[in-house]
Order: sequence, then C-alpha cells, then structure tokens
Amino acid sequence: MRSVCVWLVCLLLGGLLALPALAQNRPAPPPKKTRLLFLLDASGSMMATWETSDRWKVAQRMLARMADSLDAYANLEIALRVYGHQTPVNQKNCKDTKLEVPFAAHNAANIKKRLQQITPKGNTPITYSLEQSANDFPRDPNARNVIVIITDGLESCGGDPCATSLALQKKRVFLKPFIIGLGDDPGYAQQFGCMGQYYNASDIKTFQRVLDNVISIALKKTTVSVELLDDAGRPVETNVNMTFLNNVTDQPEYNFVHYLDATGKPDALEIDALLSYDLVVNTLPAVQLKNLNIKPGQHNVFRVKAPQGYLYLRQDAPTGYGSMTALVREKGSPYILETQRFPSQQKYLAGTYDVELLTLPRIRQTVTIRAGQATQVTFPPPGALNITQDLQGYGSVYQLFADGRQQWVWNLPGGSSKISLPLQPGRYRVVFRMKTAKGSKFTDVKDFSIKSNLTTTIKLFN
Repeated sequence: MRSVCVWLVCLLLGGLLALPALAQNRPAPPPKKTRLLFLLDASGSMMATWETSDRWKVAQRMLARMADSLDAYANLEIALRVYGHQTPVNQKNCKDTKLEVPFAAHNAANIKKRLQQITPKGNTPITYSLEQSANDFPRDPNARNVIVIITDGLESCGGDPCATSLALQKKRVFLKPFIIGLGDDPGYAQQFGCMGQYYNASDIKTFQRVLDNVISIALKKTTVSVELLDDAGRPVETNVNMTFLNNVTDQPEYNFVHYLDATGKPDALEIDALLSYDLVVNTLPAVQLKNLNIKPGQHNVFRVKAPQGYLYLRQDAPTGYGSMTALVREKGSPYILETQRFPSQQKYLAGTYDVELLTLPRIRQTVTIRAGQATQVTFPPPGALNITQDLQGYGSVYQLFADGRQQWVWNLPGGSSKISLPLQPGRYRVVFRMKTAKGSKFTDVKDFSIKSNLTTTIKLFN
C-alpha cells in the first residue's frame, strides 16, 4: 500500500513540475494568412489628367509595382476587384463591379495583366462594391482580411458606404479598410473617414508614399507594452488581467495577465494594428483607455494609472451567520462592485468604498483603500437570541437606538416564535402576536440586550 502511495505522490509531483515547462514549450499557433483585396475605382473620372499622366495610368503603374513587391511575402494572398469599368456612365449602372482576379499567392502577374485590359468608363458604386467584396474572401477563421480602396470620387449611387463598412467589420468579414482618395476633393475626408483609415493622396508622390505605408501597416509586426502606474506614477503594478477590446465589434481580441520581468519591465505583446482597440485593465473597479493610438509597425507603450491596495476582511472566530460575506460598492454607488467572503484579502483600486457586512443587523462602513496598504474590516462576535417556545403566530425583531428609534431587522419565519438567532451586540425588541389572538391589542413586546458570545433567552407573554 505504501509503495502505491509513494508512486502516486511521485506521479503527481512530476506532473506539477512539468506544467511550467509545458506552458513555456507549447508550440506557437500557426501564423495567420493575410488576404489583401485591392478595390479599385475605374469610373470615367479616372481618365482625368493628373500631373503629367492620368489617374488611371498612375493607379495601374503603382498597383503593378506594389503587386510585384508583395509576391515575396509568405502567408499572403492578393486579389483585385474593380468597379465602374463595364458600362458607360450614361447607363448609370449601379451594379458595375467585378472580382477581376480572385485570391491567390504570388498573384502579381495575373493582376498586372488584368489591369492592362481595363478601361475606366462608368459610375462609382462604392457601397455595392463593398457589399460584393464580402463574398470575395474565402471563409477562413485563421486569416486577416484587408481591403485597400483606391478611388477618385465619392459614392454616386446613393448608397451609404460608412454603414456598409461598419456592418461588415462587425461581422468580421474584413478589418478596418484603408481608403486612398486620389486628388484633393474636400468631400473625401467626410465620406471616407467614417469607413476606415482614410488617406488623402493629393499628388502622385503622396499616392506612392501612402500606398507603401498602407502595405507596411498591413504586414509589419506591431507590439505594445502596458505600464500600470501606482499613485506615485511608478510602473510597479502587475498581475492584473488586461483586455484589448475591439471597439468596432465590442468583442475582446486579446486577453492577457500583466507581467513584469526580473528588471521590472512589462513584456512586449504582439497585436494586430489593423483593428481599433479600447484597453480594459480589469482591476476592481476596471480602468479603461479608449481608442488606443497604436502606431503600426513599431513598439507602443501605454501607461495606465492603476494604484491598488487591499481590503482585508477579518473574522476572528466562527459565527452563527454561516459563510460571512460583504458587499463592496464604490462610494455613493448603488451597484455592487464585489461580493467578498470572510476571511479574505482582495485588491481594489485606491479610493473610497462603501462596505456592507451581511451580519444581523447589517453593518455599513465607508473605508479608504490606499495604494500598497491593507485596510482591515472586522465585526464584533455576535451573541444569540433564543426563544424556546413554539408559539404559532407572527412577529419581527427590531434594533433599538439611543434616541428611541427602532429599525426592522428580521421577521420570525414559518409562523413560529421558536428561534435561535445570531445578532450583533446591542439593544433589541421582539414584537409578536399569536395566530389565535382575537385582536392587535394582544401583541406582546419584549426588549432585550445581546452581548458578544452570549445567549439571551426570552419568554413571550410572561
């Protein structure tokens, strides 16, 4: 028997010792594939002169060069959808859009060939093209779907590109789109800014720089660190859950438990810069940074003021209350922040809180929690009210105050006077009428005192 026990202990200890190694040696998840769709304007206005050329030829040349450079990337597929190129503008075709080159790896040759065969001529159905692009991306949960819209005009078919873009982002069809407006139309920023990340390419040199920058954002690694500051502004708080919340879908994208290394520095976390985030630091209560200004392709540091102290609920001995708890609220708030059990120690943000102990009667205190310190809350040991008579009737227990007021504490249950009830030290009153009594005037009232760790026995109608 002893050898079996020793074997089990060894097996258990071996498993526990292996857990950290397993956590550190766990294989990294496979890299996500990026699918990049160029949504290109080929409406009639793209034939307009632009510096020494026209907008269409510039777009052709820039996209061809970009497609060549993208062929070198692994885990990348590109595609081309064009709108406004199949029917003349006078036909007002608001469904003139087509996926000209489906997604594939090393797709540059196909895209360049198709660009040479297209002539701009029609309308600008941006909204409808966005809706159709949702079907261009294969269903793949392990992919980043990116759209780059290149246009020289506003929506001409009465659609709402902002609402459509937002709806498709919320469905996670694609990430926040990039929109490059060719030329210098003052209406671009208003219409395109709400669709995604808008860039104004007022000249050819800017267009080339913007296009390079967009690709860099889409494909380069971005990291962030979070410094949790104490009340002196020092980045020493740690071991707190953090959530990077997608503020378009309102869904969590990343959950981490904050970490400081041996030198006191937070680690660098890789995140997708194509999304828009709110950072939620899940202290009690939570702290939130809205609309993180993440610079893609580099390391970002965010500082959050999160000084914390402890609320220590002390219970010196068993009580008749059973499992004792306290309700913790931010000062003045009606909402419960935490239900904390006795005895325990829980971290909270430094501040002032209302603490309600579920004793009989309830004890309410306002406490101040200071950074790096423990604030202690306890309660006197209760005594007990004992009524041994089993009289059928109706009654309640009230607390008495020095100014003569009384406050309800408890109703006698089950229509019987027989109880053994734990109560905090103090002055009380029991009010009771038997069920068989023929009038309110036959109510009995008894005052009594409760002392810690002592039982007070009373007799009704005596």
